[in-house]
Amino acid sequence: MRKTPLFAALAIGLASALTLAGCAGGSSSAGGDGATIAIGSLYEPVNLDNTAGGGQGVTEALNGNVYEGLFKLTDEGKVEPLLATKYTTSADGLTYTFTLRDGVKFHSGKPLTSADVKRSIERVTSDDSQSARKSQLEVIKSIDTPDDKTVTITLSSRSISLPYNLSYVWIYGPGTSNYKTAEDGTGPYTLGTWKRGSSLSLERWSGYWGDKAKNKEVEFDYFTDASALSNALQTKQVDIVTSIQSPDALSTFKGNKDYTISDGKSTTKELLAFNDRVAPFNNVEVRKAVYSAIDTKKLLNSIWGDYGTLIGSIVPPSDPWYEDLTKVNPYDVNLAKKELAEAGLANGFTFTLDTPTYDPHPAVAEFLKSELAKVGITVNINSISADEWYTKVFKNHDFTATLQEHVNDRDVVWYGNPDFYWGYDNPQVTAWVNEAEQASTTADQTAKLKLVNEQIAKDAASAWLYLYPQIVVADSDVSGYPVNGLNSQFFAYDIVKK
Repeated sequence: MRKTPLFAALAIGLASALTLAGCAGGSSSAGGDGATIAIGSLYEPVNLDNTAGGGQGVTEALNGNVYEGLFKLTDEGKVEPLLATKYTTSADGLTYTFTLRDGVKFHSGKPLTSADVKRSIERVTSDDSQSARKSQLEVIKSIDTPDDKTVTITLSSRSISLPYNLSYVWIYGPGTSNYKTAEDGTGPYTLGTWKRGSSLSLERWSGYWGDKAKNKEVEFDYFTDASALSNALQTKQVDIVTSIQSPDALSTFKGNKDYTISDGKSTTKELLAFNDRVAPFNNVEVRKAVYSAIDTKKLLNSIWGDYGTLIGSIVPPSDPWYEDLTKVNPYDVNLAKKELAEAGLANGFTFTLDTPTYDPHPAVAEFLKSELAKVGITVNINSISADEWYTKVFKNHDFTATLQEHVNDRDVVWYGNPDFYWGYDNPQVTAWVNEAEQASTTADQTAKLKLVNEQIAKDAASAWLYLYPQIVVADSDVSGYPVNGLNSQFFAYDIVKK
């Protein structure tokens, strides 16, 4: 869920923060098959294991590049077979049988077997797993490996999303015992050098089972803020910026033939997440009052100018069950005061907002503090690092309210899990989520999740502030890069440089 974008008009002293996080190597001038592609990013991995809290950065750098799954989620949001060539489903929908691709080897030289797939899925569902998809895969009852090329998964109940959820599961090889610092994947690149605080390089692997990467090397260069990132593109330190984080930065690149601007589809939502377990946010009227006290249009404009989208729930327009619910909790100060009064808090209240220190959260927090003061609510901002946020908020649920962005698509289902960090617990919503997952058709699944979408909006389960734009800017000599960045993945293997 971690993402670190920047704000514009509400910037706090960023002019002096134009430094690279470390000393990355930068873009090379070589083109063609031997090119090194320098990718500028704000999202350095916490570690290299996506079951151990590696964060958004590890997905961006390694998913599809170093590690692969049985299925692939394309940049257009389609689920396609990858390490599995085909699968069959039993009549009752409880048994899936997958056939593995021939000729696949891990970077360690070991051949891909069904035992590797079983072990990798069990890493996600284990007690100590920190995978965001863990709860969706708990429906797996057993995994059998009748031979090296066959994996049979038996479910405790139907799961129409199983292939989709398996696209999140990296197949890990046996070539390392510490996946936090080393890798053993099947992808078109091997891990080069990870200079913490600076860069992470990937090197083309000659033993790849599919089409070889179109470039020799990829280097993800990490920056401390978006201003430095944009500056690096201007000065040719990097060839591509995975996601521009300020509309102000675009003015440099617009109308300039040396750069290409791509406005893709985003699935990243900025949330004011309440802890619905604790007072006063265990009261629906309080949550609705806070939501209606926030001028989200003004907030979005302050941060993104003419970019971005207002949303009334966590569901982005690219999800099949999207509905425009922005009018459910409209900006209306008088309505907010009325709802506070009905909740017995006519004089307002005070709460602490745990705020990640990376952009745009500090600016969003200050904006919310100003807005909520108008209805008598006092916000105490508690700034915490990304690592502190993970432990304090996500893992220990030790918070009253927080800011965070959620990058995944189809993540409305997390509101059906009362154990998720925000603690929303509506038995009807949980039932609908389960029924949607057990649906026999996508039409039935969509209908149930629309009900979920509508109910969480009515309950103001969170305050969904806005949907990020997805703006990729690249040197005009570079092509073949993804533009939508669904779930933070950034496939690098088709990138070419003239």
